[in-house]
Amino acid sequence: MKTDIEIARGVKLRPISEIAQKLGIDTDKLEPYGRHIAKVPLSVLEGKSPKSKLILVTAITPTKSGLGKTTVSIGLSLGLNKIGKRAIVALREPSLGPCFGMKGGAAGGGYAQVLPMEKINLHFTGDFHAITSAHNMITALLDNYIYQHRSDASKGLAEVLWKRVLDVNDRSLRQVITGLGGSANGLPTESGFDITPASEIMAILCLSRDMQDLRRRIENILLGYTHDGAPFTVKDLGVAGAITVLLQDAIAPNLVQTTEHTPAFIHGGPFANIAHGCNSILATRMAMAHGEYTITEAGFGADLGAEKFFNIKCRTAGLKPDLTVLVATIGGLKMHGGVPETDLKSENLEGVRTGLANLDRHIDNLQSFGQSVVVSFNKFASDTDAEIELVREHCAARGVGFAINTAFGEGGEGAVELAKLVVDTIESNPSKPLVHTYELEASIEEKANAVAKKIYGADKITFSAKAKKQLKRISEHGWERFPICIAKTQYSFSQNPTAYGSVRGFSMEVADIVINTGSEMIVLVMGAIMRMPGLPKSPQALRIDIVNGEIEGLS
Repeated sequence: MKTDIEIARGVKLRPISEIAQKLGIDTDKLEPYGRHIAKVPLSVLEGKSPKSKLILVTAITPTKSGLGKTTVSIGLSLGLNKIGKRAIVALREPSLGPCFGMKGGAAGGGYAQVLPMEKINLHFTGDFHAITSAHNMITALLDNYIYQHRSDASKGLAEVLWKRVLDVNDRSLRQVITGLGGSANGLPTESGFDITPASEIMAILCLSRDMQDLRRRIENILLGYTHDGAPFTVKDLGVAGAITVLLQDAIAPNLVQTTEHTPAFIHGGPFANIAHGCNSILATRMAMAHGEYTITEAGFGADLGAEKFFNIKCRTAGLKPDLTVLVATIGGLKMHGGVPETDLKSENLEGVRTGLANLDRHIDNLQSFGQSVVVSFNKFASDTDAEIELVREHCAARGVGFAINTAFGEGGEGAVELAKLVVDTIESNPSKPLVHTYELEASIEEKANAVAKKIYGADKITFSAKAKKQLKRISEHGWERFPICIAKTQYSFSQNPTAYGSVRGFSMEVADIVINTGSEMIVLVMGAIMRMPGLPKSPQALRIDIVNGEIEGLS
């Protein structure tokens, strides 16, 4: 089979104006970025309300190579269009960190991709750069404020919380000292870098309803505390207007096409292990206003991305998904069944049977939100008929729909079975009203306990001394009403990345708390999770190149 990038290059892309016309969007309103990409201004949403069915795609606890969730999302949109439904996929933008690190790309795979994949995987429309610039502009302006008022105790800050971001994986930047080399270079300060998908600006962009909401949220960003303990925000710094200007283009969703020329909105890119893991509300609303079915995804496993999708994104936007698709693979189930990574391609019915406990946990969790669930089985060449049948029978015994998905190798035709199951399930057994894991009126400790015990299966959660200090501040300033966003490993229900399967009865510790008053969420950092990833021993960058004028190595 051809590589992802070979398949992508073999597709003759249609003008983006033609894709917009399919949606009924006036092409005069588009802001083209070349011939095959366009930003769609927010004015297109004026007077339109969401009318389509909303489908969330999530997954069991992932392996390090992933489970193909984005491929399923794109494939499902292709399959729905194949059976005569107007379906639009709404996804996150890839980050350069993972593209040049472990993954090599995040635009789907095989014959279920969003295109042009090289541009989407690299600089795209510059949204990530705008977010990085906006974030670091705040840092520079804050540093300048501190420097200019260094002799004025009444305007000084006792504590600075705001750091820097960069869209690369670079472990050496996690902790840095700035302002070295003399007073002309500023004041020596301990700081650090997060990756851009973890930036609060990224979360704000993805949760904003319009430009006014974007400006309001930027104003409310907490930067530090004054000497009398009062919060110091971007509004106090007086630069919210300037930062909003840097994001005026980035807030508009990006329109592209799939390998079968169906529409796709790609916008925003927070990770689900260290942020809230969902594409922008505006892109989702844009898709829902122009199609019959909108397919969106949430990062990593359902314990992370889906939980945050329901408790944060849906809460903020008033969304109510009609169905959730849970992606599973034989390799993933075997891993959770205790099968060594080197043996995942060999038939092992007992390993699959044991690993089904992980699938069941995710189904139970999703149903606790009131969701109707179907399982999309991503088929690989090494899967045996006996293994597939075992999973099918297990889902049938649970009363959960099951469909094999082969969109990777067959495009939309390989997702027709899944598409029909999705349509039938929504018609006969749609999701019930959304049930949240916790009430916003609960304390942060109560919210943390609810997620840790109900979703993860923990029996105890503790807070470090550092975290307790933040809890006190949260209570003092009335920030307890915000939802929580837990940052933890994606490879386990627990905070131990090697505890596979369906672990229960473990303890969890909140090591730190990041107060995001702009995005209006409280980030609880569990264990040793890093908000700036490092590069693997053999990064994908070693395989990315330009050969005869064409990019190789992206996937």
